[in-house]
Amino acid sequence: MSAADAVTDSLAGLRDRFAAVREGRPADYIPQLALADPDAFGLALVSMDGHRYSAGEAEVPFTLQSVSKPFVYALALSALGLDEVSRWVGAEPSGEAFNAISLEPGTGRPANAMGNAGAIVTTALVPDTPDEPAFDRILHCLGRFAGRGLDVDEEVFASESATGDRNRALAYLIRSTGTLPVDPVRAVDRYFRQCAIRVTAVDLATMAATLAYGGVNPVTRERVVSAEVAAGVLAVMATCGMYDGSGDWLLRVGLPAKSGVSGGLIAVGPARFGVATYSPPLDATGGSVRGHAALEAMSRRYGLHLMLNPALPGSTVTLVTTADDLPSAPSGERGLRGRVGVVAAQGAIDFTAAERVLYALDESGPDGGPVVLDLHDVTAIDSVARGMLHNGLARFTADGRRAAVVDPKDLLGPVDAVRERTGRDLPRHATREDAVAGCARALAGED
Repeated sequence: MSAADAVTDSLAGLRDRFAAVREGRPADYIPQLALADPDAFGLALVSMDGHRYSAGEAEVPFTLQSVSKPFVYALALSALGLDEVSRWVGAEPSGEAFNAISLEPGTGRPANAMGNAGAIVTTALVPDTPDEPAFDRILHCLGRFAGRGLDVDEEVFASESATGDRNRALAYLIRSTGTLPVDPVRAVDRYFRQCAIRVTAVDLATMAATLAYGGVNPVTRERVVSAEVAAGVLAVMATCGMYDGSGDWLLRVGLPAKSGVSGGLIAVGPARFGVATYSPPLDATGGSVRGHAALEAMSRRYGLHLMLNPALPGSTVTLVTTADDLPSAPSGERGLRGRVGVVAAQGAIDFTAAERVLYALDESGPDGGPVVLDLHDVTAIDSVARGMLHNGLARFTADGRRAAVVDPKDLLGPVDAVRERTGRDLPRHATREDAVAGCARALAGED
């Protein structure tokens, strides 16, 4: 048990809340997808610090299907640049279903890279050379987004290939306009194989978090694509990623997202997190019913809508150390106080900032010892973050560790689980260092 388990608790709570939803059904026009367990429901979240959280069937493998589209679009943009890709594929919402014939009058360009027509063209744009065949390049790139090697579910690929006549028809129609740069048969075969790449919800959350982190995988710390490419992909996801439901999604959830007919769904909080769900029953637009409901509830509960919260400036956690390493620590007191950790935070604390604080609490304190949480430089704590910190501190102490809080502005409010000196009971002239030192002495048993 740890303080940061409060994030896992939130995911588990969403799973419990929506697991009983029975609307929708798994995709059956691809026979292999119809075999998926309709009760499977997993959620995963990856933070910008690379911390991974999950609940339910988050490690169950399934195929990417259309969730592959943003990442292959990112690969095409990286290889060719925005201007060249835009010659072949537009960036306008179609307002139509994922498999619609949506081609620009006069040019024949598909409306965007998130629908099937545009995705087939985007996949065809990926450079294909003897040294690095196009599909190998796609598989390698998507593996870098996920932070591990990925493979293809050959049974799903065969099932999709046997029933994919509409996608073949789309490819031939696009080819007739002159906007498909390769042979239609080859383009669609590559596209089917791309859709059959196998992942888990944890993989998808990591891939989404890589876009959120400006193209850097927060788990491996590898730069996968440039910040400009990541921003362009998120822009198209925000306007086109949920097909004919994209406007309603952006209004209600407010996060760039992409759905897939295998039941996968990703959403991106730029500079905050990547989140993914897996649940096979689909709604009329081809999106996961439970995943849609869970992410909408999550966005509302934690205030994640892009238009609500600007990105936080600077770092949240400014110090993780022990009390005897503080500049003000008298040398004579260092023996006892060296057993006490100190975590200092700053600025306004929201969901993302609270997660960082909770993780720092878990990582602090010599040998799992007591910790002082210093909120002296914190300017505000919103209601969601306050609840997370209360829950996390309760878990922290339930795990047998002791904590104290320096909270001169009383932003956190009463915390039943923290029964040590808070620093507020020190004289008004006491400095921040006095408050931290007082808490450290109390936790170390000097007071």
